Order: sequence, then C-alpha cells, then structure tokens
Amino acid sequence: MTVAAESLLLVDEPAPHVRRITLNRPEKRNAISTPLRRELLDTLHAHDHDDDVRVTILRGAGPCFSSGYDLGGGSMMVDAPIYSAPGDGQWARQATDTWFGIWDLAKPVLAQIHGYAMAGGTELASACDLVYVAEDAQISYPVVRVASPPDWQYHTVLLGMRRAMEIMLTGDPISGTEAAAIGFANRAFPADRLEEEVLRIATRIAGVPSDLTQINKRVVHRQMDVWGARAAIRAGQELQALAGHQQAAKAFRENALAMVKRAAAEQRAEAGDAGVAEGGAGR
Repeated sequence: MTVAAESLLLVDEPAPHVRRITLNRPEKRNAISTPLRRELLDTLHAHDHDDDVRVTILRGAGPCFSSGYDLGGGSMMVDAPIYSAPGDGQWARQATDTWFGIWDLAKPVLAQIHGYAMAGGTELASACDLVYVAEDAQISYPVVRVASPPDWQYHTVLLGMRRAMEIMLTGDPISGTEAAAIGFANRAFPADRLEEEVLRIATRIAGVPSDLTQINKRVVHRQMDVWGARAAIRAGQELQALAGHQQAAKAFRENALAMVKRAAAEQRAEAGDAGVAEGGAGR
C-alpha cells in the first residue's frame, strides 16, 4: 500500500492487475476538494499508462463513500485540474469535463459504495464504468431541495424520465437495493460482502487483456454518445448556472454548509451516521 502522511488517497493492490483507490478524508466524509479531484485524476491517468494495471476500484474510507463536493475548502476553481471557460456555468463545465474524463479512460473504474453517497459523491460514482453498492447504503442529491440541479446531470441519462424526475423534485435518498433496481448501480450486496464481491468482479475483468478491455469499454461509451448521453448531460450546464441566480440559491450561499446539513439530516440518520464533519459537507 502507498501511504504518505495525510494522503488524500490511499492506493493498494488487492489482487494481480487490480488497483484500489481509497478516498482518504474520513473526518470530512470524503468530501471532494479540488486537491483530491486533481490527485484522483492524476492517479487514474497513471493507471492508464501502467501495464500492470487493468482495472481500478474506487471506494471511501470511514463511514461512507463521499458526502459530495467540499463546501468548506474554498473555491473549487482555484488550481482546478482542467481548464473550463469562464463565465456563468464555469463550475458545471468543470464538473462535467472532470467526470467525462473517467468515461474517457482506457481502463475501467469500479465504484464501491458503502454508507452513503451524496450530491457530488453520486456524480463521481455515476461517472465510473461499473457501480456496486451495499444494500443498506443511501444515495441522494439533497442539494436540489435548497440550491440547484446537479453539476453533472446524469439522472435522466442513467435512470430515465420518471425516476429522474422524482429524484430531482424530492431530493429523497434511495437505498442501495433500489439503486441497483433502477439502474444507478449494477448490483447491490450485503454490506459485509461488498468488498469481497467487488474484488471478485474486478479480478474477473482483470483477466481480460487491457488492449481488448479498452475497446470493449469504448464501444459502450461510444454508443451512449450516439444516443446523445454526453450532449444531454452537457445541456444542463447553463440551467445549473441559471439556478445560481434564483432567490433560493442566494439564500443557500449565505450559509451553504448548514443548509446542506439540514437537507441531508434525514439521510444521515437513516445511514446511521451522526453527521458530516464541519467543512466536509458536500453538494
């Protein structure tokens, strides 16, 4: 295992040709800061160029996968890992291109979700090629209740109109079992078997040579592009920016952290977590 003092990520090799990245901010509930985002992309790019790596697992340390973007860590555009054109919608463009970057990797990435994934944490998970979740996990985007639609608007593309509409209008959490049933995740497993099952699937994928796997992966994403998936997600960027001019969003910005915590309180209680650490609640 590669471990440096206060590493944002931990990387280990649980099986031949399999790398596992652990988001390592448990005290902040693995809130996605710009430095974490940069380090994650750099690590995944390195895996793409490493002949010994064929597949990557992504999980979170502590009680959850991720609470979302870090609202207590300053501007998300300072030292951003990729360029985004300035003006209204800049952050939505940044988030969109960041997560499309996982689609465009040569090698597959598997999300392993336990506890809960909220807001931006669900964006990160949904950008992964495969998603596996604990049956008792909670998946939600509570920010739609207080501030704006998602930054990377995957809901309609992955879930279809009816389920996407319900989630967007209520912001209510869904269980891991339901997430698998409606297409957010591939499968749900009992929490005590999640790690074992994800590693089993990753090992199965690692048995295929990477030169073939990257073509197999690209086939699916290319066909999603033909269906308009990428264009549909991009279409929401300016609407996300427009939401920022509404009175609700202005009130949200006055005390963003507290409002997200309040909107997510029910989900945290159901997930059995006492709360999100100060500065670590996400959107």
